[in-house]
Parts: sequence; C-alpha cells; structure tokens
Amino acid sequence: MSTLTPFDTQISAIAEEVFAAMIDGEPGHLVALPDGAPLTDPVYAWVDMHAGVTGRALLATDVATAHDLARALLQMGADEPVGEADLVDAFGEVANVVGGNLKALLPVQGTLTLPQVGRERPDLSGATQVDAVALMWRGQPLDITVWQI
Repeated sequence: MSTLTPFDTQISAIAEEVFAAMIDGEPGHLVALPDGAPLTDPVYAWVDMHAGVTGRALLATDVATAHDLARALLQMGADEPVGEADLVDAFGEVANVVGGNLKALLPVQGTLTLPQVGRERPDLSGATQVDAVALMWRGQPLDITVWQI
C-alpha cells in the first residue's frame, strides 16, 4: 500500500507562493505560526488528491478571515459584504490551488476533486494526518493539514 510522505516545508512554500500570487500581490503576508492558534468560528475548504494514494488537503480558518481572503482575492472593498457564494468560491479556490500544487509533488500524477467548503470539519475518521502547518495571514490563523484517506 502506498502512503503519503510528510511535506511540511513544501506546504509552507506553496502556501506562501499561492498567497503572494493570488491574494496579496507580494510575499510576506503569510508567515509560520510555530505554536498554532485556536479557531473560534472555523470554516473549512478541502480537495482530495487521487494519485496512487488518496489524500486530502484541508485548509481551516475563521469565517472572518475567510471573508477577508474573499475580499482580497475578488478585489472587493475592505467593508464590502461577502456573500456565501463568494466565500465558497474564493476559499474553495485557495484550497484548490494549494491542493493542486501539493498533488504535483506526488510521484504519480492523478486527479484532484472539486473543492468543497463547509462550516463543519469534514469526516476524517479512518484518515491519517500526514502533515500540518499552522500559519498566520495578516495576523489571523490559517491551518493547512494533509491527510491520507
């Protein structure tokens, strides 16, 4: 049976590149958070990678931070309200691009599912956490975990 291997340094580098290119327009707004931080009102976005082994890239942040991500990605005003559809599209797209870049690191290239976004953490019973990276984006926590499912 194939297994995913840890790639924590790649997760951080990929996330930094994605945020610099898609969201911030420059590097430096996404930094490592060594001790992690609790999420008080979480929202989750994930994609599954099928490439000889099945994995899941899962992003988690607070709803307010996901709204800020959507505003930045969609070039909305700082006080402009974010609708549920925009939140799902934007946060899902971030998960899609991060997951696609992680999939590219796998020895066998496969497929990536469409992103899913939800207020409840997806069921990971029976899954094994391969890696986790705690980050801060503009001072707010953002967690990325990779699971073998």
